[in-house]
Parts: sequence; C-alpha cells; structure tokens
Amino acid sequence: MANPGAPRARRTPLQALFYWTLVLGVWGAIFIVAFLAVFATDLPDTSTLYNVQRQPSISYLDRSGALVAVRGSQESPPVDIDKLPAYVPAAFVSIEDRQFYHHFGFNPWGMIRAEAYNLTHRGATLQGGSTITQQLARNLFLTPTQSIRRKAQELILAVWLETKFSKKQILALYLNRVNFGGGAYGIEAASQRYFNKPAAQLTLGEAALLAATMKGPSRYNPAANGDRAAKRATTVLNAMVETGAITSAQRDAAFAQPVHVSATLESQHAQYFTDWLDGQVRALLGKEPTEDLVVETTLDLPIQTAAEQAVRNGVAGHANQGVEQGALVALDGQGRIRAYVGGDSYADSQYDRVTEAKRQAGSAFKPFVYLTAMEAGHTPSEPVVDEPLTIGNWSPKNYTGKYLGPITLETALAQSINTVAARLANEVGTNNVAATAHRLGITSQIQTDPSMALGAVEVNPLEMAEAYDAFANGGYRVQAYGIERIRTASGQVLYDHGVGGDHLQSVIPQPALSEMAQMMRQVVASGTGGRAKIGGYDLAGKTGTTSDYRDAWFVGFTGGFVTAVWVGRDDNTPMKRVTGGGAPAEIWRAFMAPVLPHIQAQTIPGGAAPAVAPDLIGNILSNEAPAQPPPQPIPDEAPQPSAPPPERPDASGPPI
Repeated sequence: MANPGAPRARRTPLQALFYWTLVLGVWGAIFIVAFLAVFATDLPDTSTLYNVQRQPSISYLDRSGALVAVRGSQESPPVDIDKLPAYVPAAFVSIEDRQFYHHFGFNPWGMIRAEAYNLTHRGATLQGGSTITQQLARNLFLTPTQSIRRKAQELILAVWLETKFSKKQILALYLNRVNFGGGAYGIEAASQRYFNKPAAQLTLGEAALLAATMKGPSRYNPAANGDRAAKRATTVLNAMVETGAITSAQRDAAFAQPVHVSATLESQHAQYFTDWLDGQVRALLGKEPTEDLVVETTLDLPIQTAAEQAVRNGVAGHANQGVEQGALVALDGQGRIRAYVGGDSYADSQYDRVTEAKRQAGSAFKPFVYLTAMEAGHTPSEPVVDEPLTIGNWSPKNYTGKYLGPITLETALAQSINTVAARLANEVGTNNVAATAHRLGITSQIQTDPSMALGAVEVNPLEMAEAYDAFANGGYRVQAYGIERIRTASGQVLYDHGVGGDHLQSVIPQPALSEMAQMMRQVVASGTGGRAKIGGYDLAGKTGTTSDYRDAWFVGFTGGFVTAVWVGRDDNTPMKRVTGGGAPAEIWRAFMAPVLPHIQAQTIPGGAAPAVAPDLIGNILSNEAPAQPPPQPIPDEAPQPSAPPPERPDASGPPI
C-alpha cells in the first residue's frame, strides 16, 4: 500500500514534454472544435468557387462608334500561370505574401506583427497581415466587411483552400480573380485594360505596376493615379530584390524603361460625362442591367479632346490670377452634348462643375433682360443714357465708376453697362425677366430682387448652355441629352432617344430673335467678348463676371452650336481680377477654333423663324468620318483688338 505522505515522483523531462503536449493538444482540439462550431456554421457554399459573378459592363461609345469609356466589370479568360514571365507572379508574392510558399494558408507571425503595428500607429494606414490565400478566400467567398466573424471565416476557408489546391493553383486563382481597379478583374483583363497587351507580354515594370494596385485598386489605379501607382511600383521592385526574385541590375533596368499606360485610359477622356450618364442608364432601363450593355452617346471625341485641352491649358495659363478650376459644355442645335468637361483634372477631382456646381451668372444673365425688353417693344438702336441710378436702396455702379452718357441698347449690352441693364429690368419687371429665363431653359430658382438684372442668380453651365441654345438654333428650347441608344452587347435595342422624335418648342419670337443675335454679335465684334473672336465665322455671346471676381463666364454660339465656359475656385474665394472677357473667352476661343471647321459651322439663324425645329449641324455630323484629331485653328481673317474692352464688375457688390 502506497504511503499517502510520501512525495510524488517527479516526471522526467521526456514525461513532462509528453504530458504537456497531450494537455495542450486536448485543449487545442477543444478550441478548434469550439472555433469551428462558432464560425463555421454559416460558411458560404464553396461549390461556387468557379462561378464568376460580376456586375455587367457598360461600354460608352461616341457618336462615330469610338470607345469613350467602360464602366462595370471586365473579365478575360483565365491566364495559364505557366505562360506568364516568372517575374509576374513573383511581383505579387514579394509585395503581398513573402512567406506564401511556406505557410498553410495563414501566417500567424504576420498577423501579430500587423496587429502590433495598428495598435502603435493610431491614425496611420492599417496593415492587414492577410496572406494571398486569405485574400483569395475573401475575394471568392466573403465580403470586405471588417468583423471578427469574417476574419475567422477567412482563416477557415484559407486552410480549406490549402488542402484542396497546390500553391501554383492558388496563385493562379488569385491572379485570375483579383480586382485590379478600373473594372478589370483578373490579370489578363488588367493587362489589356492598362497596357493593351496580353498578360504573357508584360514587362517587369508593368508587372510591378499591376502588383502595386493590390494595396488599393482605386487609390493605386495606374490610369487615374499614375504618380501614386508609380511610387508603389518602386516599392514592389525593391521588395522583389529583397526576396531574390530579381537582381538589382534587373530592377535598375526596369526603372530605366518607362511604363506607358494605354493612351485611352491615361487621358481619361469624358469621364465627367460618363459619370453623368451612369445613373441615367439605369433610370432609363428601370432596373439594374443583367448583361453587358453598349451606350451610344452624342459625344464627339475630337471635339471632346479639344475641350479638355482648352480647359486644362486655360486654367494653367491663368493660375497666377487665382484660377483653379474650369468647366465647359457644348451643345448642338437640338441639345446633343458634343463636349463635356467638368473640371481641370478628373484624376484630381471627380466633382462635376457642369451640373453639380451652381455659381452666380454675372452679366451672362443680361441677355434674358434684353430679350424681355425686345419682346416688350424695345429695339437695339433705341437711345438710352448711362448715368447714376437708384432703385429703392440699391445703386448699381459701373466698374470704372464712370458713365458713358447717351448710348444705344446695343452698345449697352456689348459694353456690359450695369446701369442700363438694371433700369431695363426694373422697367419690364424682374418677374418677367425670370419668366423669360425659365422659358429658355434656366431651371434654377431665380430671385427677383433688382440685383438679378446683373446676374445675382446661381446657375450651372449646362442650363446656361441650354438657354443660350435658343439664340443659336432659331429660337427653340432644347433639353440637353447625351444618350442616343442603349443596346445589349448582342444588339438588342433597349432604349432609343429618337423614337417618337423631338418636338422642340419655339420660345423666342421674331423680331426679338434677330435683334438679340444682332446685339450679341457686337459683344464679340466690339465689346467685352473680343478675345473670343475668330475671323471668318458668325459668332455671338456674352461675358459674365461677378463683382468680387469669384466667377467668370463666357457663353457663346454660332449657328446651331453653343458653348458655355466657367472658371473660378471650388472654395468660392475671389480670383485676381479675372473677368469673363479674359480666361473664359480665351478658353472658348481655344476650343472653338479647331471645332468650327470640324462642324462646318453655319451662320446664326435670322429672318423669319422656320416652320420646324432646325438642326443646322446634326446631319453634317452624322455623315462625318470616324473620329480623327481635331484640325488646327484657322488663321484670323479680321484683326483682333489688342486689348478688348474689359468686363465691368459692379463695384457696389451685386454681380453683373
């Protein structure tokens, strides 16, 4: 019989190791069973591994059939990883998961290291610590939602993938299914999208650039964020040297070989326009698309290219005057949008200033005052007096503080005289002026205080272009539009704008239409819009400047074609004496000079109003050759004024 008080024999080291291994094994098994019981009960169906579900793509074409943009998902057939250069998969392994070939789905040390970093670097970009296998599990079966349950299920599925597939198969699945930004899923689609070549032909630099997008497909998109993506690609190449995937010499050779993103994507043509149309496509269809779509738009890429270049150069050329942003929209006589530029750089800011920004119109609003007066019986040659004026407690002043005395209404509009416009609006009634503006196409609310005569009204460039189009097309109101047809990729037409035809409403009677054309021609010929003059063409328009130089406009037209230009700052702070006759008129001219021969511009309609709504350039454009680079501006046939009369902001406060 054992002595109860005798000391217990101590275990040998080997016995202790065996004992604690058994204990830990039992508790580990209990933990695993509990872990699976909690987190594996609602795992997604892994039988969907090879099912590809994606948002249908929408391809936007310009009016000649040239590709403008693709939105939604694009996928290409899976690429054979053995046909890729060895440095392509190596780039992803080096930057995303250096221990890929040595772990069983997850890397506990990497997870601990990432969590420690996140705890000690509050506010910094978080590190994830996920392996390539975990990322694949998340992409295939889970959502990006950040939660303990999702992370636990990601671990379970990563281990499952490691038991089912070889490392090569896992890496191939990853490369063929991951999101590369810009709607491209899979390395073949990304290679075609960004470099216009098969993935098997990727250079080392291109492979590094694609691997760089894994940190954030939108943030490091090579087309939209080229500088940021290039810096990340440098990190990828350095990581490849550290892991031995490439040599330092190969890295340096990659640095020396420039990587060129596809020209179409790099330029990001008409992205503001495409954003504007995206919601309209779904609204017109009444439901989310279930198959790939093709949208035929009204845009003309050569015209769009000229518009983007004009805005970009114009903003840069007047940066020393505080100009930070610009917008331009051009319509034909039936309201088809031919060019649409919502800002200086879509990559820097996706805020669309054509439709989303409402800014004071300044003197660009005055044509509605003068049209109301012409319809009430006034005439361009009618004598008026530019002299001090007080309406109630408001005394508008001219910019110079001086007055011209006896002049005509035509001269008053051409020289943008404030006192005459204010007196005229007061005489015909500001309510009637507001009604005229609404009748032509201004949809924003219009306040009817006396200052509205000088443009104390907030509008956007698109509605200004729509309203001025009536002056350009023979007196008819238009509704701007950008979609001609929507069809499936197989050819089934789902929407056609032309079905039922356009029924444009006449909104400017004669002789007011011809009188307004006569007066607005003088704005360009001898008035504040002199910098917009292009010799040999029939042009008209109106400048606009707010009194504190926060906004500057030029809206001008020829027969059946109108373009509105705005410049300013997004924070609505003043520029440095920028007027509508300066930067906006110069942008307008830089855009229109190559466009006028392209559209075979006609004279501004005059005389008797036509019986049916005209489309002075629509048929010509419909028969044009496919998109080509816009022609160079024609030389002026008439001398330009060396210093056109300045737009005259009202020094007293309200905009002109």
